[in-house]
Amino acid sequence: MATYLSGIQPSGLPHLGNYFGAIRQHIELPTRGGEHFYFIADYHALTTSRDPAELRSRVREIAVTYIAMGLDTERAALFRQSDVPEVCELTWLLSTVTGMGLLERAVSYRDKVEKGIAPTVGLFLYPGLMASDILAYDANYVPVGADQKQHVEIARDMAAGFNAVYGETFVLPEFVASSTPKVPGLDGEKMSKSYGNTIWMFESGKALKKVVGRVLTDSRAPEEPKDPAGVLLLDLLRLFLSEQEQQDWEQRVRAGGVGAPGYGHLKQRLVEVIEERFAPARKRREELLADPAEVDRVLERGAQRARARAVATRDRALRNCGLR
Repeated sequence: MATYLSGIQPSGLPHLGNYFGAIRQHIELPTRGGEHFYFIADYHALTTSRDPAELRSRVREIAVTYIAMGLDTERAALFRQSDVPEVCELTWLLSTVTGMGLLERAVSYRDKVEKGIAPTVGLFLYPGLMASDILAYDANYVPVGADQKQHVEIARDMAAGFNAVYGETFVLPEFVASSTPKVPGLDGEKMSKSYGNTIWMFESGKALKKVVGRVLTDSRAPEEPKDPAGVLLLDLLRLFLSEQEQQDWEQRVRAGGVGAPGYGHLKQRLVEVIEERFAPARKRREELLADPAEVDRVLERGAQRARARAVATRDRALRNCGLR
């Protein structure tokens, strides 16, 4: 039976990029069979978070989002990364056979340092901890965004290095790409909390209209024919609309003339589809926030399943390298 593993860092409110790039895939995959482990990466968050209360709040928000969006927590284990301390032990074991050069090539480390994040040891070892997250559960497949592909490759290299020294210990994982690898933000760049260009999944009402109003446009009049490929609002609408409705909007924008939609019409439709898509989950989210015990039960049950698998992997690694 194939095992799937992925995680999401609690760095802020989950946005459309998180949903279409990862969360939607994580929710759909368990319906196809196999074992599924999805963790909230609170250990990883410590490389940038310095506010304990805020971190706890963000962890809960991620958990609530997954449950509200319909993750089948009977088929998939949802848990906090820190509830499985064995991943830290595995990180040390793997680090003893991993060359510095492998971690130095990690693009994420250089990118974060360039953005002003302090170059701590933890940030440097980030790919090593991620490798342990993957390998602890004997994951065959890792469904993540394209920007995480290198981390899966590093996990494979670290596992292969350990196996070469101590014999077959870790399963070599494979990267699974999202069907929506890049979701544009308000400015046309990749939607990211670090860029400040996100749309929160559960934004609604006046607040949603305000944020959609910030989507980048130009000064061209509605009647002026436009190439749909250059209209950011159409790229965002494509995430929600049927193929037929998307084609209709594109045709009207391309043709221009009397009755052609202006950017205001496109923004109004974007607000409508966001409201429609997330309305049931928005209501469920409010119920979960009012009943924290239910969320705790889901996380505790998920951690028990995950830790049982991680303990078995940790013990196997310890035996193979002579510590048992």
